Amino acid sequence: MAGMDRIEHIFVLMLENRSFDHMLGFSSLEGTDAETGERTAIRGLAGNESNDFEGQIYGVARGADYVMPVDPHHEFPDILHQLCGHAAVYQPGGTYPAVNNSGYVASYAASGGNQAPGEVMKCFAPEQLPVLYALAREFAVCDNWHASMPGPTWPNRMFVHAGSSGGLDHSPSMAEIVEWEAGPGYDFLNHTIFDLLKAKGIKRRIYAGDHFPMVAALRGIGLDDIREYEHFAADLASDTYPYSYIFIEPSYDVLRNYKNSSSQHPLADIRKGEALIKVTYEAVRNSPHWEKSLLIFTWDENGGFYDHADPPAAIAPGDSWEKSKYNRYGFTFEKYGPRVPVVVVSPFIRQGVIDHRLYDHTSVLATIEKRYGLVGMTNRDRTANNLWPLVQGAEARPAPESLPGPIETDSLQAGIRGPSDAATTGGADVEDTVDNGNLPAIVYSALQQHLRISSGDRGEILGRVRTIRTVGDAGEYLAEVDGELNARRL
Repeated sequence: MAGMDRIEHIFVLMLENRSFDHMLGFSSLEGTDAETGERTAIRGLAGNESNDFEGQIYGVARGADYVMPVDPHHEFPDILHQLCGHAAVYQPGGTYPAVNNSGYVASYAASGGNQAPGEVMKCFAPEQLPVLYALAREFAVCDNWHASMPGPTWPNRMFVHAGSSGGLDHSPSMAEIVEWEAGPGYDFLNHTIFDLLKAKGIKRRIYAGDHFPMVAALRGIGLDDIREYEHFAADLASDTYPYSYIFIEPSYDVLRNYKNSSSQHPLADIRKGEALIKVTYEAVRNSPHWEKSLLIFTWDENGGFYDHADPPAAIAPGDSWEKSKYNRYGFTFEKYGPRVPVVVVSPFIRQGVIDHRLYDHTSVLATIEKRYGLVGMTNRDRTANNLWPLVQGAEARPAPESLPGPIETDSLQAGIRGPSDAATTGGADVEDTVDNGNLPAIVYSALQQHLRISSGDRGEILGRVRTIRTVGDAGEYLAEVDGELNARRL
């Protein structure tokens, strides 16, 4: 493909925990169908979608909260109940139950949102997210892009790196990550996209919003592969930017309940993630490499927020999920998760494209593999649709040099970066269990980096991590590793 050959830099920014309808369902976007070239409209909300909970109807509503009062639960059983109703049961190794999207409100109430259960049905109005909407109008929006599995952050993020979660169908626990490192480890039969690129001599780079990006937990990722996001724009200003694949992680601020996170986690102010999207786009747009670039803005999973679409059947990765001891629910990976928003950006993409084709996170891999002649790692990425048909223009077209700013924010830098914040508790209960959402994954990232920089005994480091039981314990450990990483960078 001629368009593909023009692209030398593929950027991916993956944010957190938002469904398609929650972000773009009320957009009423119209544009050109990516396949047919005909006029089309986005597959959003009709406005009459609803859930019934305890005898009351809760409909979708315009005007979502910038910060959610409660984090909607989104582990495998939670997504099952959201999609299929509170009485749904998944039989290990079986077929996923019929989807009717009836359980979102009940699930949110069970998450602690019973005081205002309809919050999870609220969806953003276009004027609330001016950055995202500007990109969606200007470039290509994919309205049939699904999370790779109906479950939480960690396994979905593994799909974008490896075409598989290695059989994992839940958020890892502290006990599991220690077991991985004490034993054969958590790994992938066919490696990761970073491994494939390195083997072929193709340079890749990770930019991280704090010192503990989840991608750092992957084997084969060295400390020198990771760079602080604050250097992103300056790096791109160079005429000789050598990296072909660039993966960007936001800041998380997990220990302070995501207060300063740019990840768009429900407990974070979503406008800080808007600022990160804006800064990322403008850094690439105003660099010497704009006319050689493709940007993908995506979210890892739906985060428990309502989406009206039925996730279709999926092709299993084929890497023996049934042999994984970490397959807690016996999930076969033959069902996609709910839709997530995705915008694809390039000066060679026509303005106002709406793409109805089926995608999931392994479409990122399929796009990279097609460009560089790589063999897919699993059945999932080998059969996934890639994004190259979107890159059609014969010449780079004009595109905005800047985007509108997020609504009512004081500082674009707020929440974009803060390694000094990453290990600061405040807002979370220090006595809470460490096995809570993303925190074990963040500790695993810290552990992997600790092992790489330490000259000490591996057994002692693992012994130290085995003592972590609470949020407070995790905060102390992250502070220790953060200090060592800071010292190494001086």
